[in-house]
Amino acid sequence: MTIRNLKCYEKMLIIVDMVNGFVKDGDLHDKEIARIVPRQEELIKEYQKEKQLVVFIKDTHTKDSKEHERFNPLQHCIKGSGEENVIEELKKYEDMKNTVSIEKNSTSFMEAPAFRNLVHQTSELKQIDIVGCCTDICVFNGTMGLANYLDEWNKYVEVKVHEDAIATFAEEGRSDYVEAAKLLMKQQGITLVKKK
Repeated sequence: MTIRNLKCYEKMLIIVDMVNGFVKDGDLHDKEIARIVPRQEELIKEYQKEKQLVVFIKDTHTKDSKEHERFNPLQHCIKGSGEENVIEELKKYEDMKNTVSIEKNSTSFMEAPAFRNLVHQTSELKQIDIVGCCTDICVFNGTMGLANYLDEWNKYVEVKVHEDAIATFAEEGRSDYVEAAKLLMKQQGITLVKKK
């Protein structure tokens, strides 16, 4: 959906990489990530009720994307494969009012030109909520980049990462990375929250 007036929003919900290639199928998927979908749906519905901005970030690559070298030989979320599409449970929200989808070609949504432009135009933001996967890679990299961007431009926006709506693949074996990511986000002044 094209949104003309981004200055009307005070809140933005960012849903990171809840795509088939990480949740449903493909070389880098983990079906356990689906456990966070119900909490994400609650937040989306809250945002829709408040008529605030919802942003779906979709990992989307070509076969020659540089990022694949780090996951060699595992390519993922190739455009046109279906892996880059938002999972069925959340897809129904993708075309609703006050919602936009943005593709990214790196582990940081902040580096996607369309997202950077969107953040620059949402000049009245007071709060950003972040959910999605993977906690220690795309959620972490994007959130840290976003916090630095807000600092650079002296934008006073509270950034919240919802711990009950983020996950990573093979999480039990990656707990050290997940906890380190959370610690570093807290150090950056990012608030980690859970539903009471």
